[in-house]
Amino acid sequence: MKSVSETTPTTSAPARRGSPAAWFVAGLAAAGLSFFAGHQFWPGGLSTTGAPPAATTLAPAGPAVAGQHGLPIGESTIADIASDAVKSVVNIDTRTSVAVPDFPFHFGLPFGGLDFFFGPGPQPFGDQPRKFEQQGTGSGVIIRPDGYILTNNHVIRRAQDIKVTLADRRMFKARVVGRDSFTDLALLKIDASNLPVARLGTSKGLRPGDWAIAIGSPLGLDHSVTLGIVSALGRSLGDGKSNVELIQTDAAINPGNSGGPLLNIHGEVIGINTAIRSDAQNIGFSIPVDVARQVADGLIAHGSVPRPYVGIYMQDLDPRMAKSLGLPESTKGVLVARVAPGSPAEQSGVAQGDVILRIEGKPVASAKDVRTFIRSRNPGSTVHLLLNRNGSLMALQVKIGEYPSESSDE
Repeated sequence: MKSVSETTPTTSAPARRGSPAAWFVAGLAAAGLSFFAGHQFWPGGLSTTGAPPAATTLAPAGPAVAGQHGLPIGESTIADIASDAVKSVVNIDTRTSVAVPDFPFHFGLPFGGLDFFFGPGPQPFGDQPRKFEQQGTGSGVIIRPDGYILTNNHVIRRAQDIKVTLADRRMFKARVVGRDSFTDLALLKIDASNLPVARLGTSKGLRPGDWAIAIGSPLGLDHSVTLGIVSALGRSLGDGKSNVELIQTDAAINPGNSGGPLLNIHGEVIGINTAIRSDAQNIGFSIPVDVARQVADGLIAHGSVPRPYVGIYMQDLDPRMAKSLGLPESTKGVLVARVAPGSPAEQSGVAQGDVILRIEGKPVASAKDVRTFIRSRNPGSTVHLLLNRNGSLMALQVKIGEYPSESSDE
């Protein structure tokens, strides 16, 4: 389970000496403000061909109360839903070999506090890297009876061995069909047939306050069931650094729930659990199932999902920021806080400190405007930008690339 607070720091490119834009951008970098133009590097995102299982009968065992959309809810309703849904939820165990340099001890601990991750014990000095086995656990949802399983990309990322355990305790070795780091989703395949399939609902029409049920393997405790509500919709992780508008829920999810389903009161999957706020209690996030369905279709058909990519991190321009850059306070635009190395933007000449004023001749008021426009274009197409660079206007043409593969998404 990804934690929102656990982000990988990035180092900004050296600022141009002497320019107000460079000083301002350096201040942004020091403050940790890093925004990716439309397509952030985020780390911590389906269609069934078999007939779905029959809907669970939700007959109340005791006095009923009005539930979601008028559905009666009795004392056994959640248990009935869970007993049916857990059949299509799997536990995922991963193993990865990690090479770690052999550092000298400091106060009984190896450099970097590696005892915390790999276990205490004496370690010899030397200059050869030492190998450790890193284990992880997560959850997944069976979406086709012939062994296709949806999970989070970060659950199986870099894994060298993936083991899937079904609800009936059968174990299978899984292979990766495809992954989409943009949405943090991945598709696995096991050699099995006639598997119970999750009933996929829709994330359209959800409202804060709707019932939400999470099933997964928190901390390795497989097939745990928790109950809550949909707390909010359209959430982003880390001040807008998410590529997907997520479902927020207070149904308890923890590390290991990643890739497991979020269900509605009808027992239908409405989201794929993906992240939590580590500095809070019961603030979790799920990828809407409508997004997951589309991604899975692409992964099954092609093994990947092409995404348009420019490679800039942005910050909305406000009057104070404009004044700091030597621009009129009324200037509308978006500051380029960082340019990804080797990206289409860098190759086209976009630089840190530039202010994007127009895109294809249309005024730009926010980073969302740029993201929306880029996402509407296909990789390989071009886009014209009007920039302000140190007080001078500059027109650039950028050829849109394809969102980096897993190997470059570090």
